[in-house]
Amino acid sequence: MRLLPGLTALAGFALLAGAATAQTQTAPRQAPALSQAIERMARIADEAQFSGEIAIGDASGDREGQAFGMADQTAGRMHRPGERWLWASVTKQVTALLIMQEVEAGRLSLDDTLHDRLPDFQGPTGARITVRQLLQHTSGLPDPGAGPMNDEDVPIFYLESGAGITDAARAQGFCSGPVRAQPGEGFQYNNCDYLVLGAILERSTGRSYADLVRKMISGPLGLTSLRLAADQTPYGGADSVGYLAVGRPHPVVNVATLGAAGALTGTASDLLELDRALLDGRLLSQHNRALLWQGDPALGYEALGVWSFPAPLAGCDGPVALIERRGDFGGIQVRNVIAPAIGRSVVIFTNDGALDFGEIWQGKGLSFDLLSAAFCPA
Repeated sequence: MRLLPGLTALAGFALLAGAATAQTQTAPRQAPALSQAIERMARIADEAQFSGEIAIGDASGDREGQAFGMADQTAGRMHRPGERWLWASVTKQVTALLIMQEVEAGRLSLDDTLHDRLPDFQGPTGARITVRQLLQHTSGLPDPGAGPMNDEDVPIFYLESGAGITDAARAQGFCSGPVRAQPGEGFQYNNCDYLVLGAILERSTGRSYADLVRKMISGPLGLTSLRLAADQTPYGGADSVGYLAVGRPHPVVNVATLGAAGALTGTASDLLELDRALLDGRLLSQHNRALLWQGDPALGYEALGVWSFPAPLAGCDGPVALIERRGDFGGIQVRNVIAPAIGRSVVIFTNDGALDFGEIWQGKGLSFDLLSAAFCPA
């Protein structure tokens, strides 16, 4: 069962990128009109028997979107534009943004250690783990997905409820347990990194994570749908049933256990508005946005909470710089992709947990086809 996105495959793109860097700002000759782009993407989605929602938006605020397939196969309920989705690990993109806002305000540094910010952290390597390492999954902290499983192959961590599932409680509990690696040894994806970052944010600001999202992001941008999943709410309060395969719903999980690592929910439209605000500088200065989006080829072009890399898309004159964040939890998959040079972003949600998006850098697959249609001339 896939609960977490596997993004290390992007490391293979480094072999193809040559001298191009993750900050390449190549643009197509002329990006297709949004209406043309969504029409092309819809044809690709239909051919792939895609189930979910696709939305595309420009920095101008113009948007297009379509829904496909069934949100609930048992009830026969179809997907509709504007439904609530589990944002899954796109939450990490939001958490990284909140961290960078604190850095911009001078209240945090990327080089602060975990002990600097959470002095009571009990983990053995807390004095050497930095905020940057947490953001880039090089901390070596434990992986909740590798913990004890129930008889449906779901980690027990994602079934718990109550006071013990807050970010602060996780930082002092499971995430302070035996480490997987020493800090800085290499990339190891895990949710503890961002649960601990959530605890750092709460300690630094004196506000809950949910309050920070409202104060720093939802309120200023007018995002009416964005909120954390409530404890033990079915599907995290989202509208779609997640599936492992046709007719096979994903086993029950408690989305709230993901906290600052993956418990946000909202609409595709609100995610497009978040992307637009990042593009036009409403949330971060250009300098700190560049730090946020600076991909490291040695880490598979991982940046801070996102992946930033040049992609060879069909129809474009050269590699197009993309900012990508993926999510995969409870049978829901999400792709949030920004093309800064084009001033356009694409949001894709599906409740088909088995759907194979492929890898963009391979020059084929569903992601490659959809993004080529979105960003490049026909």
